[in-house]
Amino acid sequence: MIVTGAEPSAAPGAGDQLPLSTTGGYGTGPTATVTTVPIPTQADRSPDLTAAGAPAGVRGAVTAPGPLAADLAAIGFGRILHARDAVELAGLLAAADPAERIAVIDAGFVGHRHALRLALTDPRFPAGAVPGALAVNGTAAREALVAAAHGLTGHEPNLPDALAGAVQRGGIPVQRPELGTLVATVPATADELAAARAAVAEVDEEAVRLRRAVKARDGFFTTYCVSPYSRYIARWCARRGLTPNQVTTASLVTALAAAASAATATRPGFVAAGLLLVLSFVLDCTDGQLARYSLQYSTVGAWLDATFDRAKEYSFYAGLAIAATRTGDHVWALALAAMVLMTFRHSVDFAFMAADQETARNPTTAGSKVEAANSSPTAQLSNRLDRVGWTVWARRIIVLPIGERWALIALLTALTTPRTTLTVLLIGCALACCYTTAGRVLRSVNRRRPRTDQAAREVAVLADGGPLAELLAPVLRPVARRLPGLAVPVLAALAAAGLPVAVYLLGGTWASVGAAAGYVLLSSLVLARKPNGALDWLAPAFFRAGEYLTVLALALRLDTASLPAAFGLVAAVAYHHYDTVYRLRGGTGAPARWLVRATGGQEGRALLVTLFAALVYGGAPTGAVGHEGPGAAALQGGLVALAAVLALVVVAESIHFWVFGDATAEHDESGDTA
Repeated sequence: MIVTGAEPSAAPGAGDQLPLSTTGGYGTGPTATVTTVPIPTQADRSPDLTAAGAPAGVRGAVTAPGPLAADLAAIGFGRILHARDAVELAGLLAAADPAERIAVIDAGFVGHRHALRLALTDPRFPAGAVPGALAVNGTAAREALVAAAHGLTGHEPNLPDALAGAVQRGGIPVQRPELGTLVATVPATADELAAARAAVAEVDEEAVRLRRAVKARDGFFTTYCVSPYSRYIARWCARRGLTPNQVTTASLVTALAAAASAATATRPGFVAAGLLLVLSFVLDCTDGQLARYSLQYSTVGAWLDATFDRAKEYSFYAGLAIAATRTGDHVWALALAAMVLMTFRHSVDFAFMAADQETARNPTTAGSKVEAANSSPTAQLSNRLDRVGWTVWARRIIVLPIGERWALIALLTALTTPRTTLTVLLIGCALACCYTTAGRVLRSVNRRRPRTDQAAREVAVLADGGPLAELLAPVLRPVARRLPGLAVPVLAALAAAGLPVAVYLLGGTWASVGAAAGYVLLSSLVLARKPNGALDWLAPAFFRAGEYLTVLALALRLDTASLPAAFGLVAAVAYHHYDTVYRLRGGTGAPARWLVRATGGQEGRALLVTLFAALVYGGAPTGAVGHEGPGAAALQGGLVALAAVLALVVVAESIHFWVFGDATAEHDESGDTA
């Protein structure tokens, strides 16, 4: 922390130590306590400041309510140096520890502590600023700050603001948080000083902080039934030193306990499962609110939050299936179908966002000429409907986001049977999927902007083409380039629908292997072409459905006792696909190519399971659906082994990437409620 200008009147004398904490907080980097640098006194910035109460001969002797040093210590800065101008600042920067987050703040800063926290301690951004304060983190941002300090004349009235502009011009994006009613300013006159202090006093900073802890856009159930009290749980956790990752883990443990309670197949167990599932969701909301409240964002935290959501929900499906089996009912097929449907729906959402990423990252102002020129009529209609309050909530409920979905599951689990719960969930999610997919298709068909190359690359990554597609792509590319515009989604849909149907009808025969070979050919043809068409982003979702439904069809056709193993296999593959999404959304790029090749790609895995079924059943029809033929044990063992190997490879690589990699800290603020 470097304070520019003379020391405030409340600061210790030359050579005295600042009584600041040596422990960082709220996501800041390493800190340390050092002695201050004595600065010669100089003239006031304005004579009016002396009349306002500033001691004569001290420039910028203005502090926020409470000592500025205390505010800085409270947000994790324990090392404060003083620089009079850009020249002294450059010297201090040269001697600073490269591992530290550097903040430059004007000694005359007046504002709220949380305004400083938002600008100076958010680890997601290389640089952040509010009027009178600037912070940088990382080698590139540090170098830009040093260059900016050397490039200034030394006579700037507000050095941090001048530095922020220079850093921005140097190619480092400077995050400027929306302050709302929070105050951050450097007054130049007595009138401005009085107005700033009055503005600070009028605002309940803690209320603002709690309000900002809640995601700006969320589902109806979350907004009205959870967030009104979960934000206070988040504050309670922050004051006791708990981290978002600990709350996230607690949410996972609670959800697993809910699944175990459901698996008891007793009414008290079902009721307990419903209550625990709701509690798990409350904790799931709390971890994000805790991260926003205290700005404890982290790479591992973002990964855990996203990954655990899927693990919790799909584990509960398995708990319901186990419960039904214990009562003589068999709903593993419904549980697996629910997981397939949810993964398909999420794939539609993720691929659409990847294809439409320039809109998501550079949103236009609703109703503006820019929006009219670039947005589809469907998007413009949606923006107009957003101005009518009740339609916003109606549309958010219709899509059955995670809050509404978990509340529905919890209620049905407590009051009905696993079969009823999964059946209603399938119907509701199918309707929601149709609604959201139709809206995205209409937006894309009417889209007026071309897809970017980056968008096409991300859609291709989400398609998860493996080594077979790589080998066939050069051969098929000349044909793929001559295909009409809608060929990519149409061929992907045909492949995704054709293979599961063929496998279900043909069972463990060589004819089903031929169908799988046709699937490989069609999917490779799709992947041989750049997916930048209007509806090409549908291909990854179709491939998810094709691969997962093939596994489901094999288990249904050949041996229903293998459905739990099929559930495990699909869960392992789904983890890989979700992990790919989170890497792209976090800006870390696609998974390593060796990992995609090692896991076979979606087309390779579809061919592998079909070929394996034909081998263990001797390539012959096996009778009625659900008949346990001589290859049943081998099929179950093979699916379990494949699931175990895939889970080991993808989870181990994922943990290594997120925990030990250099991914940027981030947190989901998109408002995606799925």
